[in-house]
Parts: sequence; structure tokens; C-alpha cells
Amino acid sequence: MRLSILDHGHRRRAKVFLALTSATSRGDSPDIVKMLLYRPGFLTRPLLDLTADAMRGPSYWTAGEREFLAMCAAQRHRCPFCIDAHAELTRIAGHGEVDPDDPASARPHLRAVREFLDLTSRTPDPANATEATEATEATEATAGIVDLPEHAVQEALRVNLVWNIVNPLANAFGFLLREGQLHSGTRALHRFGYRFPSFLLADGPAAEHGDVVADLRHAVLDAPATTDPALRAAAATGGPLPEPWQSYATTVRDASYRITDTDMARLTTAGHCEDQIFEVTVAAAVGAALRSFDVGRHALEGRTAS
Repeated sequence: MRLSILDHGHRRRAKVFLALTSATSRGDSPDIVKMLLYRPGFLTRPLLDLTADAMRGPSYWTAGEREFLAMCAAQRHRCPFCIDAHAELTRIAGHGEVDPDDPASARPHLRAVREFLDLTSRTPDPANATEATEATEATEATAGIVDLPEHAVQEALRVNLVWNIVNPLANAFGFLLREGQLHSGTRALHRFGYRFPSFLLADGPAAEHGDVVADLRHAVLDAPATTDPALRAAAATGGPLPEPWQSYATTVRDASYRITDTDMARLTTAGHCEDQIFEVTVAAAVGAALRSFDVGRHALEGRTAS
């Protein structure tokens, strides 16, 4: 992990939990768990609410198919940690309906929605919503997505939103899969349905804005934190920032796999603490993911209107 706070900065209850689970599994806790248990009020609570429903709630898509879509998102982000994890989860959660090593094995509707998600993730600017709608309609005509019910596409967009957030964070923070973690970690995620014990997530009053996506936007971009909301908003939207923030936030949004230890060192040398780096990284990842999500929704609305 590139930020020491994500290894050692947890509250006492989280440290006890991590120590107990490490002793039980006879190995270090996965990096994704460490990140999620660090300051849960800032990101984790709304993200896990969204994730549990998107990945294991009622859906047009099977659990295995949703894991396959998560693996496809990881491939777009070039995130080895998540590619391996979700390939394994596709096997564990599924019943052979899709082979993660053979995308052609997916049923036509799954292949179609994957193309739709690829398109919206490549067109993350809300200003291009009309262009995205036109391009999506052309894709639909050949891929068959027009036959999908609207709720199925909405559900796929929420799956994509989750992993368009997590993959850039895994890349930026340098997540690694250590010996034994692929087997134990994926099975624990599947067994508990992407849920954590509630006492680990207690961190002040939970935001309630009528929708878990709205809660996520507020928690990361608007709620009080170490950094000013204006800084987080600029990181999320691509607004002007002083260097080295500008270059760093742009890379997180557009090519997180390129983040290196040197990028982190530039930020700390410039006088920014690890909590500030954590918040700006999360804001940049969430901002890019929300833009892709909004483009997808607008494209879907365009289809419905036509």
C-alpha cells in the first residue's frame, strides 16, 4: 500500500478486527479491506450500501454475471488486483453461465450490456450525453441491448459505478494480492455478500439524501473532511488545481494504472499529508465514475424517449 495510513491508521475497533481476521486466516488482511475500514464515514458506508445491493441484491443478472461485469471493468482500468479477484468470484458466485476466461460464453444480453458499459466508460463527459446517446443507439442496434428491460440496464450501470470507483483506488493505492488472499478473500466476500459488521462502519451520522448514489456524492464531495470541498470537487470534475494536484488527479481519473510511488512522493514533498492524498484520490475516482454513470443514465433516458 502506498499510503501508510491505510495500513496502520485505523481506529481501535478496526485494528482489533483486522488482527483477529488475520490470525484466523493466517495471513495479512486484504488491502481492499484495510482501505474500506479506514474512515468509513468518508467513503465506505455509502459505497458498501451501493455494492451489496448491486452485487447481491435482486437483479435481472445472476451474481456470476455481475462478477463478470466487475471483471470487465477491472480490465478496462488495467487493475490486476481486481481482474484476478473478480475472475475467481465469477467462478464462485456463478453456476457456469459465463466463463471468465471466455467472454464469448456470456449470453447475448450480457455481452450487449458489457458493450454499453464500455461505451459509457469511454465517454465520461456529461457534455457529450447527446453524442453518447447517438453512439449508444448505434451500438444497441447491433448488440441487441434494445431488448433489455430498463431496470436490467440500470442494475448493470450500478455494478459498473461501483467498480469504476474501486479499480482506480486499487491502482492508485497499490493494492496487491498476497499468498492465500485470492482464495480466502473472494470466498469471504461472497459468503458475506459484500457486507461488513455494522459496528466497524459507525463513524458519525449517516447521510440520507434519498438515494445511495446521492449519499455517495455527498459523503465524498460535500461533507466536512480534511480537504476543502472545492478541492475535492475540482479533483472530481477536472477543474483547475495547483500542481502537483492537477497532474495527479487527472491521472487517477483517466489512467490510474500509471500512478507510481513517485507520484505519491511528489505530493508529500509538496507538503500534502496522507489524509489529503487519500481524500483527493477518492474524490477523483468517484467523480470520474459518477460522470460515466450519469452518461449511461442519460443514454438510457434517450432510448426510452425515442
